[in-house]
Amino acid sequence: MKLKKIELIIFIQVLLCITLLFSSCKNSTNKNSEIGPISRDSLLIIRYEKLLNYPVTKDGFPRSMDGKSGEVRKVPSKDWCSGFFPGSLWNLYKLTEDNAYKEKATVWTANMEDQKLNGGTHDMGFKMYCSYGEGYEVTKDKTYKEIIITSANTLITRFNKNVGSLRSWDFNKDIWEFPVIIDNMMNLELLFEATKMSGDSIYHKIAVKHANTTLKNQFRADNSVNHVVVYDTINGKVKMKVTHQGFNDDSSWARGQSWAIYGFTMAYRYTKDPAYLAQAEATAKFFMEHLNLPNDGIPYWDFNHPDIPNVPRDVSAATIMGSALFELYSFTKNKTYLNFANKVLDNLQTANYILDKDVEAPFILKHSTGNGPKDDEMDGPINYADYYFLEALLRKKEL
Repeated sequence: MKLKKIELIIFIQVLLCITLLFSSCKNSTNKNSEIGPISRDSLLIIRYEKLLNYPVTKDGFPRSMDGKSGEVRKVPSKDWCSGFFPGSLWNLYKLTEDNAYKEKATVWTANMEDQKLNGGTHDMGFKMYCSYGEGYEVTKDKTYKEIIITSANTLITRFNKNVGSLRSWDFNKDIWEFPVIIDNMMNLELLFEATKMSGDSIYHKIAVKHANTTLKNQFRADNSVNHVVVYDTINGKVKMKVTHQGFNDDSSWARGQSWAIYGFTMAYRYTKDPAYLAQAEATAKFFMEHLNLPNDGIPYWDFNHPDIPNVPRDVSAATIMGSALFELYSFTKNKTYLNFANKVLDNLQTANYILDKDVEAPFILKHSTGNGPKDDEMDGPINYADYYFLEALLRKKEL
């Protein structure tokens, strides 16, 4: 018997309701591993507000949290990680357009100014550009611009023309005459920007020389990267290639690979040197296709650790990699990079990696690893993981 038109409409509506109800029940069975779109976004806002509401103290920049005790590790402005927290607040302002984040970022950033003359560290880019650089992008404040240029002047005092690089660390001098770490590529952004702001090419030239020396000596035949290369300051030759934060001298420390991909992609942005782009792509391939990379794209803290899979992950390596790949895609239009970056972001935005709403700490993500060999900052939240996660969200939004 044929249904009347009105009865047919009612029948279809009931069928749709049943289908939606079934779908809802099916999705709810995965709630322990996945966060649905609405609850995920709500959870992220809660985590963002934990950063916003963290009390400002002159020497209390939140760096990490102990994954077991829940204790927040606070550091002074001289610490290499100090700039990431104000940088995250600036990025949160860009994401939310909520002035409360801008106001809090301004206060935290002001507490970084004393570092503009600290020549005892190569981490001026991490500290001063991730804070003042992000702030300048928002405010165009002339004072911020002056501080950025002053910081660049301080950084180039660490340049050795015989080596052709900026010195990374000052410790262990009796063994490491002139160490250069792959992380140092990240500090070149401060120099490139200082040339754009000042018109003085000296910063750009030094950044290029450092990048070229790194390109020549830091990579292995398989396009993985050595963490530390030690140079002779007289003849500029390589004395040794070692690690400080990887499993051993021949292993591939996960965050080091990410620093390399991000650093050379960024260097290409300013120079358009095809060699930089080629190296970024080659190391990205090494990372993405490694047999020891888990399916969700979040690496163990070292690709060659003998105890894999019973090894902590490093979410910070994943967020740096994800952010880098969005930019690498913008230059190459290779959707392999876009798809991998999207996969990483999607997996990070689950209950597996976002901190629970009840955790009272100024962090967003868990399961980062700071220094594996020293068993330091293992499997917990770290501020630079959050910083590059937020940057990745912004880069995806811009695409």
